[in-house]
Amino acid sequence: MTQVSQVALDGAALRNWMRVSQDALARRRAEIDALNVYPVPDGDTGTNMYLTIEAAAAAAMEVSNPASVPGPTAEALARGALLGARGNSGVILSQLLRGMADVISST
Repeated sequence: MTQVSQVALDGAALRNWMRVSQDALARRRAEIDALNVYPVPDGDTGTNMYLTIEAAAAAAMEVSNPASVPGPTAEALARGALLGARGNSGVILSQLLRGMADVISST
C-alpha cells in the first residue's frame, strides 16, 4: 500500500498559491489574448482572467490571520474573483475558485 503524505493547508499557503498563479498568468497573458476563443474571438481572455485573479488576490490579502484555517482565505478568493470578474472567462474562473472554496470550507 502506498503511503500518502499530508500537507497542512492554511490561508498563507492559499495566498502564496494565488500570487504564484497571478505571476504565471501575467507571463502568459498576451499568449492567451492571442487565442481565437470560441464563440467570441475578442482578444482579451488572458487580460480578463488576469484582472479576475488580481481582484481575488487583493481580497485574500485583506483576510486577517491567514496562518489559521484556510476557509476564510478561500472564501475571500472566491468572492473577490466574482466581484472583480471580467468577461466570460473571468466569471468561469471565479466559479472554479468558488468550487475550491466550497470544498476547503467543508473540510
